[in-house]
Amino acid sequence: MIVVSCKPTRYIPAGESLLNKSEIKVDDIGIKKSDLVPYIKQVPNKRIFGARFHLGLYNMSNLNKEGWPNGWLRNIGEEPVIFDPFATTKSSEQLDNYLFYKGFFNAEVNADLLTKDKRTDVIYKIDAHEPYKIGNINYQVEDTSIRKLIFMDTINRMFDPGQRYDIDALEGEMLRLQRFVRDLGYFKFSRENIKFEGDTTIGNHLVDINLQVSKQRNIGFNGITSVEPHKRYRIRDIYIYPDFDPRASLSGGEDYSTNRDTTEYKGFYFIESSDLPIVKYDVILQSLYVKPGDLYQVTNVERSQSHLNSLKTFRVVDIGYNEADASISGPQGEHYLDGVIHLTPVVQQAFTVELEGTNSAGNIGGALNLIYQNRNLFRGAEQLNVKLKGAYEALSEEVSGSRSTQEYGMETSLTLPRFLLPFLDKESFIKRYNPSTVLKVAYNYQNFPVYTRTVANATFGYNWKSNNFITQTVNPLQFNIVKLPFIDPDFEKQIDTTSYLAYSYKDIFIVGGNYTYIFNNQNIRKSRDFWYIKFNGELAGNLLALVHMISGAEKVDDSYVIFGQPFAQFIKGDIDIRYNRTMNQASSVVYRLFLGFGLPYGNSRALPFEKQYFGGGANGVRAWQVRTLGPGSFVPADKSFYNQTADIKIELNAEYRFKLFWILEGALFLDAGNIWTLYTDEDRPGSKFEFYKFTRDLAIGTGMGLRFDLNFVILRTDLGVKLRDPQVPNGPEWIPGSRPLSWRNDFVFTLGIGYPF
Repeated sequence: MIVVSCKPTRYIPAGESLLNKSEIKVDDIGIKKSDLVPYIKQVPNKRIFGARFHLGLYNMSNLNKEGWPNGWLRNIGEEPVIFDPFATTKSSEQLDNYLFYKGFFNAEVNADLLTKDKRTDVIYKIDAHEPYKIGNINYQVEDTSIRKLIFMDTINRMFDPGQRYDIDALEGEMLRLQRFVRDLGYFKFSRENIKFEGDTTIGNHLVDINLQVSKQRNIGFNGITSVEPHKRYRIRDIYIYPDFDPRASLSGGEDYSTNRDTTEYKGFYFIESSDLPIVKYDVILQSLYVKPGDLYQVTNVERSQSHLNSLKTFRVVDIGYNEADASISGPQGEHYLDGVIHLTPVVQQAFTVELEGTNSAGNIGGALNLIYQNRNLFRGAEQLNVKLKGAYEALSEEVSGSRSTQEYGMETSLTLPRFLLPFLDKESFIKRYNPSTVLKVAYNYQNFPVYTRTVANATFGYNWKSNNFITQTVNPLQFNIVKLPFIDPDFEKQIDTTSYLAYSYKDIFIVGGNYTYIFNNQNIRKSRDFWYIKFNGELAGNLLALVHMISGAEKVDDSYVIFGQPFAQFIKGDIDIRYNRTMNQASSVVYRLFLGFGLPYGNSRALPFEKQYFGGGANGVRAWQVRTLGPGSFVPADKSFYNQTADIKIELNAEYRFKLFWILEGALFLDAGNIWTLYTDEDRPGSKFEFYKFTRDLAIGTGMGLRFDLNFVILRTDLGVKLRDPQVPNGPEWIPGSRPLSWRNDFVFTLGIGYPF
């Protein structure tokens, strides 16, 4: 409030004014206002919910003093934007130019100014008038060798007669046409060979487009330009340097290649310094979309580069081409290119130490991770990761004579750049889907005050990319062995009062598989809206149950057992949908919907504890501590025991994120959600999901947070406050307005790493 209350015009010189508002007024002409905003040369100071927060920080400083805090306030704040008439004129010109490029040749842009109390509002009023549309499209292709090819491709053109004239569509067509011709073998064809001309003399607000494609122009050593038809190229030889060293190449000159061994393999030439290849030749070749004898295609060059990078074995991948002897021609008179592929390996082995800080339900803790990586284990780009973990958490209150929990574990994973399936290991399949096989083995020991648990698991699965946006994973085999070697007698009595929880804290054997589908169209190089959708489905216990039924095995305590331990049987599925709406370079709004459902059946009366859903926490409804929310409207009699889990979860989140200053970002959020049981639980009344009343069971919270962007990691703090609590005995209650907020019961402070979603 102190920052906002500072007078915005405090440091505005006499005779000047603060740029208070910059607005664009335009009728619906088929162009978004957001597309016009970048052409405004002067924008007002940033606002956060209507307040000039950054300007307020700047105005809190004393301009006559350089020491702290004055200099610091000016650094993190924002100078007042003083209205500049010249910038306004340039903005009007830029808007006019943009509209011209979009076909509004007669558009008028006027800037209206309103100045009061040393504040100026600028309103850009746009009268676009009738746009020009494309009339006839004429092609003038000098080179007869590519004329027919271009005419055959007009069906894929990015504009057609009758559409509004748009210079961006013309530019896009130039790039598309350049790629189309180069993919047909014309290595030297470039954008410089394509030109568009527009003719508006035909009237009726029409523009005739003349597309001109010139022949190849070469400039000789004497400066004389020669013109010739475009040459079509085939690939003659491909030379691959699997262990290329850029520094040694520069210092060694021509000797760098002559002092190395050359091996011919499947028509490719491998040049390296060792008799034993760093990476097996077949692994490199399965990533190449180019081979000797093929026509040159720029798309295949880019795909090869991307596929080689995905192996994570090479630090630098460079693919280039040189013209071969001009006297040698191909089967149809083509010229030849020699390909040169330089591959610079990464450091094969690495050892990393990671430190983590945690805050779970107010309990502060830390973890130490020791990680070993081998990025080329068997010379086939296999990725080995071994992780040792130790964690400690101090409890805010003593539980059963203990004030801490400990966790120790080891995880080993091996990723192979192919499928371990005989009918899906073909090179064509590998090139198309970039598949991998993942094997994981892990063991985890958890020592809690009231019980000790060990979890051993093994996973065998596959993942592949359907396209640039879609990744799929199938784990046909997953084994989990959960054991509780120790349970505190008092705790055991406590959970025995709830059959669902009592069943959850039993030794269990899980054999099943899962499928995951991820869609993510985020472009990290561009600040634009994107979707993230993740679906996960899991099935367990069916095969074991079938074998036991066929074999006539007897049940123990109403369950089939394997190795003296009951096995779980269930089906589970959930979907996580996120939409990131970019407001501008400094702010965005992220929406999230999570739906989860689990069904125990057959050999199980409840989902395994690890597979159950829970509410609250740093990544959920942040106004509730983790595992304290729900299920439904159930209110536990024992407030000292909060470990609520269930079969169904619904969660909705919205978060407004904005940059503040330095490495600091701010966030305002609204969360809603809860968990429910699938069946009536007599021990937890109100916990069952009922469609007609589930909205009354939704807990709602809001709050604010800070994010510290350290480049390599984002540290997060959130302060959540309850708005609507379904666990009030007399029914759902909107807390604000009905009773005073309690700092102890209604506010929750959480720490986290990374964004919540």
